Amino acid sequence: MWVLQGTIFLLFCTLVLSDVYLHNPRGSNNRLDENTANRKNNNRLFDSQNNNKGGYNTGDRFSSEGGSRPERFYSMQYYGSGPSSSQEGSKLMVEWTNQHGCGSDESKLLCNLVIQYMCQSNGTHEDYPRGNGGRWDDVEERTLYMRDGTSTDTQKYSEPRKGESDRSYSSRMEKNYEDNSDYKEGLHETVYWYDQCRYREANGGLFTADQDLKKDKVGYVTASRTRQNNNGDRSGYECPEERDYFPYWQPTMQSENLDRFQRTPWIDLAWMGDKSKCNYIKQNSFNRQSKWRCVLSRDSDERPYGRAINEEDCEEEGGNWVEFVSFLEVLTEVTSESACKAEQRKGTRNKIFWTKLRSDDSKEYCVVQAPEITCDEAPWTRVNHLGNSGDSKSADSSRLEVELPYFPSGEAKRCTLRLRYNITTADYDPWTTDSKSNDDDDVIENNPEVDVLENGDELQLALNTAQTGRTFQDRSHVFVVLPRTPEMSNKRIYNLNVRGKRGNIVQTFPAVEYDFIPDKLEVSREDLVHVQWTGSNSHDNNNDGDDGQGKGGTDRHNMLQFRSLDENYPVKISQAGFWDGVRSLTDPDATGEDIAVGLATSGYYCAKRETGKCPSKLTSSRKRNLDDELDNAPASYFGHVLKFTKSGTLLYMCSRNNNFSNRSQKGKLIVK
Repeated sequence: MWVLQGTIFLLFCTLVLSDVYLHNPRGSNNRLDENTANRKNNNRLFDSQNNNKGGYNTGDRFSSEGGSRPERFYSMQYYGSGPSSSQEGSKLMVEWTNQHGCGSDESKLLCNLVIQYMCQSNGTHEDYPRGNGGRWDDVEERTLYMRDGTSTDTQKYSEPRKGESDRSYSSRMEKNYEDNSDYKEGLHETVYWYDQCRYREANGGLFTADQDLKKDKVGYVTASRTRQNNNGDRSGYECPEERDYFPYWQPTMQSENLDRFQRTPWIDLAWMGDKSKCNYIKQNSFNRQSKWRCVLSRDSDERPYGRAINEEDCEEEGGNWVEFVSFLEVLTEVTSESACKAEQRKGTRNKIFWTKLRSDDSKEYCVVQAPEITCDEAPWTRVNHLGNSGDSKSADSSRLEVELPYFPSGEAKRCTLRLRYNITTADYDPWTTDSKSNDDDDVIENNPEVDVLENGDELQLALNTAQTGRTFQDRSHVFVVLPRTPEMSNKRIYNLNVRGKRGNIVQTFPAVEYDFIPDKLEVSREDLVHVQWTGSNSHDNNNDGDDGQGKGGTDRHNMLQFRSLDENYPVKISQAGFWDGVRSLTDPDATGEDIAVGLATSGYYCAKRETGKCPSKLTSSRKRNLDDELDNAPASYFGHVLKFTKSGTLLYMCSRNNNFSNRSQKGKLIVK
C-alpha cells in the first residue's frame, strides 16, 4: 500500500501489508461456511494475501447449518450512533492480530493500519436475490445487493478488449449484469466499480521496482495490475490498485443507484501509524477531500468512464474531468435546500448540506458528509508473532474502540468493515520514491547479493520487490446497522460480543479461541449495553481438529452470573442478584430474571415467562428440554439492549466453553 503525494505523477509511498486477521467484528478471511481448516476460495470477495488457515465462518441463525438458504444465516445487528456527537455513540471494539509487528521504531519496520467500511440501504433479507431471472428487479438485486452469499465461488466477469466499441461495451456489461452475476455468490464491490478498474490506466508514477507489469487485453497496463498483483489476478470485484494504495486518488463510488440500493463509497474510519503524517492523511481522505475521475458519457448504452487518470489525457480522450464528493448517505426524500438545512439542525454528529454529488450534474441533493478519519499511533506488536499488543495493560490483542455511524434517514444499513495492515522496508524512503527509481538496483532489487566482506565473497539477501510493496487485509462478514429506538435517545451504547471459534489454540490459529469482547467493560447507569453473539454450525475443520464441548463443529455461547473470576460454578438464576437492577429496551416486558434466562440459554428459552417479545417461556411443555451443552440452542443470539436501574458488578461465564486448564470464557461488567 502506498500514499499518494502531491499530484498524480509525482510522489508515492509504497507500503507492504502482511498477514492480518480481524477478530471482532468477525473477520472472514474470505471464508463463508466451509467445514475445512483452510478456506476454499482465497479470491472469493477480496485479496487478503493471508494464510488460508484463518478467518471465521459466517453466523448461523439456528442450531443447524444455513446451507443454501440465506435467511438461515445470521448477520450481526448493531444499533447505530445517535445524532449527538458527544452522548450518543454506539461503541464497537475492533480487534485484530498482525504478524510482522507495528507501532514504534522498536518494531523493526515501517507500518500503518487502515480501517474502512462500506454500507448500503436495505438492512434486511427481504431484498436478498432470489434467482437468476431476467426481470430488472432480479438483475438489480444480484448486481447490487451486498451479501455473504451461500456459495464459495467467485462472481464471474467478462473483461474489456482493445478497441471496444460502445455497442460492444453495452453487450458485455449486459452479460456481466444478467448472466455473470449469481445470486448464490457473495458480493461486496460492484461489477460497475471493477469494470472501471479494468479499463482505467495504471498510475504510471508508482514505484514498481523491477516488477514487470504486463498489458491487459485492452492494450495497456490497467489499475488491475500492481507491484504485488502483476498478473492482474481478480478477487471478487475489488480493484487491486485501490486496495494497494491509500489514500486512493480516484473516487471509490460503487454505484449510481441512490434509491433502493444506495451504497456509500469506502468510508475511511481510522488510520494508525506515524502521527506526523496525520494532517496529510486527513487532507487526502475521500471522506472530506473530493476526488476526480474521467467521464466519457452518461448514456446507458455508452461506456461512461475513460482510461485517463489526469485532466489533460481525459480531455484528449474526449471526456470530462469530473469532481465527485463522498457521502455517508444521500437523503433522497429531502427535496429542497431549506428542508436539508432543517435536517442539519436535528443533530451535531454529521454535517448535512445541499450540494451536487458530481460536478457535471445539474441536480443537487441533501448529502450527509462522511465523518473525518480518526488518526493515531498504531498499537505496538512484536514481529513474527500473531499475539497481544504491548500497548495493552490488560494483555489484549490490538484494539480500537470505534463509534458506529448515524444515518439520519432512519434506515437500516448493510455494511462490511475492512482492515488493511501495511508494512514497508526503510531501505528506501517510501514517501519519496516513485517511478523514476524503477529498475534501479541501487534502490532495491530481487534477492540482491552484497559484498559486505569487501573481498569478493557475496551474501544473498532474502528480498522480494513484490513483497516490499504488498497489501494484506481482512474483512468482516456483512453486518447490519439498525436505527435507534426512541428509548435509546441520548444514551451511549456499548456492544458486548463474543469472538473466536471452535478448537484448541493450535486448531484455531491464526484465528483465536472463544472469549467475550470486551471481557472487561465499565459503564455508567446512564449507558446501555447490547449483549449479542453469533456462531457457526460448520466449524468442524473436516477432521483437522475441532476440540471443544458439545456437538462437533458447532459454536455455542451463553452468559451466566458467578461469584468470583477465579471460580467456575455459576449461581442459580434465582440467586443471580445482578439482574434485579437490569431491564431490556428490546423486550420491555422482560424482568431481570427473564433476561437472565434468555442469556443463559442463548435464546432457546427467551424468557422465564411469556413476554411481549417472547412466546416461548422456560416452562413451556411444547419445547423439548435444552441440551446440557446447548447443542439444540441457536448458534447466534440477538440478545438484549440492557438498561441499568442500579449500580453493581456482573461476573459472567459461558458454561459450555469455560473449560478449566484448556480455555477461559469469562467476563466482567461494572456498572457505576
